[in-house]
Amino acid sequence: MNKSNRRKFIGTAAVLVAGTAAATAMPMMPANNEMKNKEEFPVVHHVFFWLKNPASIADRDQLVAGVKTLSAIETVNHLKVGIVASTEKRDVVDNSWAVSELIFFKDLAGQAVYQTHPIHLEFIKNCSHLWEKVIVYDAIDA
Repeated sequence: MNKSNRRKFIGTAAVLVAGTAAATAMPMMPANNEMKNKEEFPVVHHVFFWLKNPASIADRDQLVAGVKTLSAIETVNHLKVGIVASTEKRDVVDNSWAVSELIFFKDLAGQAVYQTHPIHLEFIKNCSHLWEKVIVYDAIDA
């Protein structure tokens, strides 16, 4: 096996192992619950933050901690906080941001409550000095 084929084989094997591991780690759901989350939480609020000081782990961690406080808002059904993953570099991958926030709401009214909620406003007051840019993507199930 030449060097190029060996690399392809190893890369393919790694992807298959990772995919199998991820699939086996996922909880099994009964067939009638497969669409439950889509039906219960159809509104998605995805926010990307760019730090003023992108090299600062302390600033990133402070922003992550601040975003996590948003889970206390009663209309937030599920909150995921993320940082940039070390995935492969591709033209379609934007890894220029530092922190992301993914929130699921039951409805648009719940998302509206979140926008003006005192916890959200306190988060903005306490953390807005950390970011230089924010982009928000709001979506509803099609």
